[in-house]
Amino acid sequence: MKKCMEKLESLLELGGTKKDIALLVISGIALLCSLFDVPLPFSPAWIAIILCGVPIVLEAVIGLVTRFDIKADVLVSIALISSVCLHENFAAGEVAFIMQLGALLEDLTLAKARAGIEKLVHLTPQTARRIQNGGEEIIPAEEVQTGDILRVLPGETIPVDGVILSGETAVNQAVMTGKSLPVDKKPGDDVASGTVNQFGAFDMKATKVGADSSIQRMIRLVQSADAGKAKIVGLADRWATWIVVTALTASILIGFITKDLIRAVTILVVFCPCALVLATPTAIMAAIGNATKHGFLVREGDALERLAKVNTIAFDKTGTLTYGTPKVIHVDCCGELSEPELFQMAATAEIFSEHPLGKAVTASYQKKYGTAIPKPDKFAMQIGKGVLVEQAGKTVLAGNEKLLADHKITVPDTAADAAKSYLEQGCTVIWLADQSCQGFLVLSDTIRPESRSMIHALSEQNTTPVLLTGDNANAAQAIAGQLGITQVRSGCLPEDKLQFIRTAQEQQQPVCMIGDGINDAPALKTAHVGIAMGGVGSDIAIDAADIALVDDEVKELPHLFRLSKRMMRTIKCNLSFSMGLNFLAIILAITGVLGPVSGALVHNAGSVLVILNSALLLKWRKKS
Repeated sequence: MKKCMEKLESLLELGGTKKDIALLVISGIALLCSLFDVPLPFSPAWIAIILCGVPIVLEAVIGLVTRFDIKADVLVSIALISSVCLHENFAAGEVAFIMQLGALLEDLTLAKARAGIEKLVHLTPQTARRIQNGGEEIIPAEEVQTGDILRVLPGETIPVDGVILSGETAVNQAVMTGKSLPVDKKPGDDVASGTVNQFGAFDMKATKVGADSSIQRMIRLVQSADAGKAKIVGLADRWATWIVVTALTASILIGFITKDLIRAVTILVVFCPCALVLATPTAIMAAIGNATKHGFLVREGDALERLAKVNTIAFDKTGTLTYGTPKVIHVDCCGELSEPELFQMAATAEIFSEHPLGKAVTASYQKKYGTAIPKPDKFAMQIGKGVLVEQAGKTVLAGNEKLLADHKITVPDTAADAAKSYLEQGCTVIWLADQSCQGFLVLSDTIRPESRSMIHALSEQNTTPVLLTGDNANAAQAIAGQLGITQVRSGCLPEDKLQFIRTAQEQQQPVCMIGDGINDAPALKTAHVGIAMGGVGSDIAIDAADIALVDDEVKELPHLFRLSKRMMRTIKCNLSFSMGLNFLAIILAITGVLGPVSGALVHNAGSVLVILNSALLLKWRKKS
């Protein structure tokens, strides 16, 4: 029996949403024909009864047989069958149509989020270069053992966690930390699986392999993150058992006392929670339409419902509150060159560089001066240090202090102190020298101009902003100070962000996480609501989130939070109205004032009013 029910259930699901919409359109036309007495060989309401009513009855039977699940459709099925038996076809068709319309709206709001796990799996390295017996062999990454010596070439993904034995390079660690700038690595430094070796080749010793590696831990974090967020459950279904029992009891008692079957069936019809079923999904659909106009893609139907309960907002920094790309913010001269000359010297040195910092220098120079950058005669990268170029017979160095020390160039104390203050704020410094030190450029990720006002507006809504970043404490505090954020968590890895959210939610503090990178995916998935930056964010972060900010306009975030609260007020208003109308209709049905058809029409009017009230959300925006 159970297998038969499961096959029947899968049969009802064939065709999906397109089929449901088509059946509703046909049923609606049929009901209009019935209402205006269009002459046909049969009652047009039968079309709605068959197309909308039969699936409701079958689903009620399936739920009772397989799970003993009493939902609102059990009462609807009883009312439908009773109405048909008493030849009240329009009442039966109208109730079936309204209930199926409510179910369709709810299905549309419950779009399932894609997990994004498969994309993380694609990031997992498939092969590794193992050094053994003086030779090099390529083996599957899962066969690497702890203690194996591996070689990683430029452009390759690091297969397992380990420590560098020889060679210097720069590694892109955005997968783990969210920071787009490569990190220089030398012998003795740790490297993580899934990160990308950008420049020099190096040999490493494997320390954590297989399930213990960083990328595999990341995958497990996303998989294990709490995906059981509460879905929209209509009030009618929450109270379904009581509604069914109360309706049947009242119908039987009134039928027994009055000996009037029509009155008994009318009670069943008006008890059907049509407006109640529509109260929540119509408001959510309208709010989602509003959010879409303001650049938000709501991927989980009940995300706005959950967002209204949030009291803590956790922000990733890079790419969320900032642009995520470095820019030259200061030029400091300590030699005979002027600021424009020093800047041009740096741009010339970096013009052939593939390093993100080098590209940032040339882009910033062209944006500021708009002139062509002279090209050097010779160019050479110094892995982990910078670049060395020759122009007009003169050698120019651009890089870190180690590069200058290798060429026995001394940095003046005043310049070193000035550079130190920028480094403590999380900025990057590029030193420039020829025969002597000429100065340095300061590069930093720039804050979005709207970030501060956005944080202020959210704080006014009684929500607490928190900064979660992989930056060091000094850099994190500097950014937080500029934005007006008082709670800061620095040096965060993916598991640290995840732990912060779990701890807060265990303390009954629902958290909204806003981020953009792969490293934010576990936190986005676990948070009460996850919002991903759709423009600059990774696909994996977007897949893990409930809402995507398509155009990265963070200034619209306060509107989204206000909209969620307005939506919940609309839902409560809809529920109060629909329950009040239901109660009045029941009294009128008991006293015989309403018949099945008039009872169905009253329900229809209630449903229309609920839909109209919800539609006001489509263009709602709080006035300044």
